[in-house]
Amino acid sequence: MEGTDPVNKKLAAALSGGAVLVLALSGCSDDSNDKLNSWAKQVCDKVQPQAKKIESANAAIQKETSDNSAPADVQKTDSKAFQDMSDAYKAIGDAVDKAGAPNVDGGEKKQQDAVKELDKISTSYADLKKQVDKLDTDDQAKFAEGLKGIAGSLDKLSQSGSDALKNLEEGDVGKAMAKQESCKSASATPSGS
Repeated sequence: MEGTDPVNKKLAAALSGGAVLVLALSGCSDDSNDKLNSWAKQVCDKVQPQAKKIESANAAIQKETSDNSAPADVQKTDSKAFQDMSDAYKAIGDAVDKAGAPNVDGGEKKQQDAVKELDKISTSYADLKKQVDKLDTDDQAKFAEGLKGIAGSLDKLSQSGSDALKNLEEGDVGKAMAKQESCKSASATPSGS
């Protein structure tokens, strides 16, 4: 199984890069804007379970790849993980959509851009699931080659998602989100620091 091992590691690394963007909803500040705070709470409460789902999907892929598993097992795990991620990003997009525009300058554009990006990421993960499902698990070299292509797509995907949310979380929106307990616990760093 040595043939696919470096590729699997690359895949796992690309994936964890993608998950970081959802888990990056933390920072610190304390200005008061009730409307914005209630918007942030609404989004954060919805994001938290999805962030956990993405984290679990990542963990599953990393476990499968570090165990030097057979191609068929890697395929099965990756396929489920990509489906979970697709669902999670769709749900986060829906949450941002339903929350309406945050009460800041240009809030509507920020919101719409983020929703558009999140939906696009959801679709991209669904496409990766289809790609991984089609890989030939009987031919190890071909399987490794296919995974390499998927890892490349993931790199791009994590970057675009990161940009979408970075934009939404700029300024007061990010500060309001940082104060929400659910966003703190969804973040990759332990709260209480």
